[in-house]
This record gives sequence, C-alpha cells and structure tokens, in this order.
Amino acid sequence: MEFSWPGTFSHPVELRTSRLLLRAWRPSDAEPFAALNADPEVMAHLPAPLDRAASDALAARIRAAVERDGWGWWAVEPASTGAFIGFTGLARTTFEAAFTPAVEVGWRLARPAWGHGYATEAAVAAVGFGFEVLGLREIVSFTVPGNLPSRAVMERLGMTHDPREDFDHPRLPAGHALRRHVLYRLARPAPGPRPPARS
Repeated sequence: MEFSWPGTFSHPVELRTSRLLLRAWRPSDAEPFAALNADPEVMAHLPAPLDRAASDALAARIRAAVERDGWGWWAVEPASTGAFIGFTGLARTTFEAAFTPAVEVGWRLARPAWGHGYATEAAVAAVGFGFEVLGLREIVSFTVPGNLPSRAVMERLGMTHDPREDFDHPRLPAGHALRRHVLYRLARPAPGPRPPARS
C-alpha cells in the first residue's frame, strides 16, 4: 500500500465533542497520568504498570509529539469537570509489521472514566480528524485478543478484524503472554452522492 505521512500544524489542534475536550498536554497532567499508569487494571493488557519516572517520560514524549505535529495522543477531559482522564488520539506506528507504515487510533483512560462511552466518543472525533483533515485513507488499531473492552470500541468505530492479519508484536519477546495482537482496520468512507444540480 502506498503511504505518505500526514501533515503538521503550527499549533496543537483541539477537538471537541458533545462532552469532551481533546487538547494539548499540560504539566499538571503528569500526576493523574502517573496514577492511571500505575493502576494494574488500566494496564492489565499492557506489559506492566509504569512507575512515576517511566510515566513522566511517556508523557513528555506524547506532549512533544502533539506540540510538534499539532495532533497525536491528545489529553482528554470532560467539559463538565475539566479533569484529565487520559488520552485518545492518533499516532504513527513506530515498529515494523506487515501492515506498517500506518496511523493508529488508540486510547487509555483512568478507571473512574470507564463505562461512560468516553473512549468511543473521543475516538470517533480522532478518526474523523484523521480522515477529514489529515486525509488518511486508512486508520488501524490493535490490542491483545483478551482486551474485549477495547475491541468493543474498535467495533463501535466500524473497524473490521481479519484473523489472518493477527500478528506478534515485535517489541515483545517470543513466548510473552501479550505478544499476540489482533489488528483492526477502518478505511476512509467513500464520498456520498452529490445532490442533483439545480437549474
């Protein structure tokens, strides 16, 4: 598949939904992000919880990417509270696999934010930005087979899964319990029919 990396913006883009703000990161996000990354339930389908140093380093990388490109893993907050609840957004894949290069949609939310539809709502906004603004032809997402909540979000986004494309994540060693991943794809919707011309 031909692929060209999407563009950049001079300032970080913000996305708003009916309930959420997807925004650039702030220094004050570091503490709640560290708490999220230390929660074993949040990190159950990732290799391990993160200590504060590792969480801060991850936050710095995410923040730098959003500031550089104008988009990425946006910080997410409910408009009603303004409290940081995690991230959702788009990112270039940084490893080689059969489906790369690609842009993925992903999310990681604090446990109190689960069960409100926030991940789906924010991901819909991110996907719309990817297709309508960045001009992407396809967006992917992936996780371990047992991560049923995230797979449900992927399905609500309209993504499709072909078991023949499941893959071993190259950053996890052979035999690791989380090495096998499922891949979901979503193609840019075809443009709708044009309304008839008026005479």
